[in-house]
Amino acid sequence: MIAIVRTLSWAAIALLACDLVHAQDTPRFAVDAAWPKPLPNNWILGQIGGIAVGPDDHVWVYQRPRTLTDDERGATMNPPWSRCCVPAPSVLEFDVEGNLLGAWGGPGSGYDWPESEHGISVDAGGNVWLAGNGKADHQVLKFSRDGKFLMQIGRANETGTSNTTELLGRPALPVVDVAAAELYVADGYKNRRVIVFDAASGAYKRHWGAYGAVPEDADPGAYDPQASVAKQFRNPVHCVRIAKDGLVYVCDRVNDRYQVFRKDGAFVREVRLDPQTRSMGSVWDVGFSEDPAQKYMYVADGTNNEIHILVRATGEQVGSFGRGGRQAGQFHWVHAMAVDSRGNVYTGEVDSGKRVQKFSRVLE
Repeated sequence: MIAIVRTLSWAAIALLACDLVHAQDTPRFAVDAAWPKPLPNNWILGQIGGIAVGPDDHVWVYQRPRTLTDDERGATMNPPWSRCCVPAPSVLEFDVEGNLLGAWGGPGSGYDWPESEHGISVDAGGNVWLAGNGKADHQVLKFSRDGKFLMQIGRANETGTSNTTELLGRPALPVVDVAAAELYVADGYKNRRVIVFDAASGAYKRHWGAYGAVPEDADPGAYDPQASVAKQFRNPVHCVRIAKDGLVYVCDRVNDRYQVFRKDGAFVREVRLDPQTRSMGSVWDVGFSEDPAQKYMYVADGTNNEIHILVRATGEQVGSFGRGGRQAGQFHWVHAMAVDSRGNVYTGEVDSGKRVQKFSRVLE
């Protein structure tokens, strides 16, 4: 070993030492195949439009009952096709052990329930924020944790451009910046921007597109990994997440990248992730490690069906977990993710995946 080391340059030795540190420090996970516990009432989940962790580490699942096939909801057919199953409500709350604590959701008075459930977050007060990506879904909804309607921003069936301030365009995800009492929306499946509102009143505050520039709606055409880097976001702008240090992370899914901003929309940097990925892109959602500095970030990649582990400060990939498949710990279109205060990662799948999984943080 001494002879080998003597043949290496000091730069190579430093790189080897860095790799060893990453290998020892990189978060590791083990799938918990028993999470969540079986649902009551003969319920079954459809596609998972979003997943979130609240301030008490409860896990919130936002699922799409209307995506179940006839045979999956056979007990509701007239006459019944089978003993199983019945669609679960759209919003479900679990504890860290996987016990179901509550469930609600669906059309009601005073608000426009989405055609296609997409994107959920829970703020520090326990309020639940929901979005939708159906063709008529141009609204964000706020509910209490027990399902009482509190506020709507935007209106179903009404939309504008990526520079219209009072309307939304198929928003993908709303998240609250507690420190500033502001709501950030990845807007989204029609528009190509991040837009910010006052979280209490719903009043418009600011918005921006890729690189912090004014967004444009011109169709950029199909993604080409050999072409120059796109100057605008492509649809969908699939996520927005705020780190503890105030940096704002935006998923530009089909462009195989995420961009980082300050809260005022000033561009900081971008990271391209597996830029040869075509189809629906490599950056579907992001989350951060549980340590105070949030040293690592995780990227849900629904095309390659894995969770990438990156060093947050640099975007360097140091690990991953998962692969395409239908067994525990594998994915089919991993769509959304969330991380609790213990470092456990929760994921949700769409298309025919239709499940949530827990990956427990393995501590030495």
